[in-house]
Amino acid sequence: MTMTPEQASWFSETFGRLVANVEQVLLGKTFVIRLGFTSLLTGGHLLLEDFPGTGKTSLARAIAQTVKGTTSRLQFTPDLLPGDITGVSIYDQRSGSFEFHRGPVFATIVLADEINRASPKTQSALLEVMEEGRVSVDGVSHSVGSPFMVIATQNPIEQAGTYRLPEAQLDRFLIKTSIGYPDHAATLRILENSDVSAHQRAVPSIVPTEVLLTMMQLARSVHVDPSVNDYVSRLVDATRSAVEVRLGVSVRGALALIRTAKTLAAANGRHYVTPDDIKVLAEPVLAHRLLLDAEAEFDGVTAASVIAQILLETPPPSDRQPG
Repeated sequence: MTMTPEQASWFSETFGRLVANVEQVLLGKTFVIRLGFTSLLTGGHLLLEDFPGTGKTSLARAIAQTVKGTTSRLQFTPDLLPGDITGVSIYDQRSGSFEFHRGPVFATIVLADEINRASPKTQSALLEVMEEGRVSVDGVSHSVGSPFMVIATQNPIEQAGTYRLPEAQLDRFLIKTSIGYPDHAATLRILENSDVSAHQRAVPSIVPTEVLLTMMQLARSVHVDPSVNDYVSRLVDATRSAVEVRLGVSVRGALALIRTAKTLAAANGRHYVTPDDIKVLAEPVLAHRLLLDAEAEFDGVTAASVIAQILLETPPPSDRQPG
């Protein structure tokens, strides 16, 4: 069943309230917050590559508080073990059986800080939970529940002692973006409230997780015209044939772009996707899925610039028919 215009209007109004609530903590970063909620309502995960002190932890905590969910933080280090993430089974002498103790991954919003500092084995344990939505320990499966989103961070400055996420694992993240430093006006507002630390700031809960699940279901029902599907297919094909690219966007990436575009369309009060939705999301959804040629990287070519060029060269459909 396709979303109705009335449902799209309600979705947009609720989405706007969620974003405005988080913006009380993360000033002047409306687009990043919208991407965060777009990822959450699409059922995906968010990768932030940013400098320390830009508000990554505050973003995760504020999103969890807004949706009446739980939040946990994992500081990734080289000695972190998979069991430190997923949880372990401990033998109880009184009952004579093993009892499962849940790890920090059992939360609505999980902040995986500096994910590239942990070993590949530990990284894969988290990425398995992200893909499957459950943890298997000693042959027993434990669901992490829904909604569930991982916000992982990487520090682009300090690369010593890090383990770069392989392209196949980067592909598991729905969106990759950065928060960046606030502008002058936002910085002044932050400094005016310097007597309150970021950890002491709390935002009110706007909606329960049940409403969030309803929004996720509605987002999946947004209409996508065949011409928009064709546009996405042509964009993806262009990434595979670009001379600067060694590995283009997979089918998973194309599906991710369509699904996030559905959520963004609903957030904008529409029950159908337009080519403009695709254009807005192309870089944050597709850029991290590209593997550039080494010579192109040496020449300063970036994945974002490749996506921008492809958008310029690939004509969007002229027919925009709402469902």
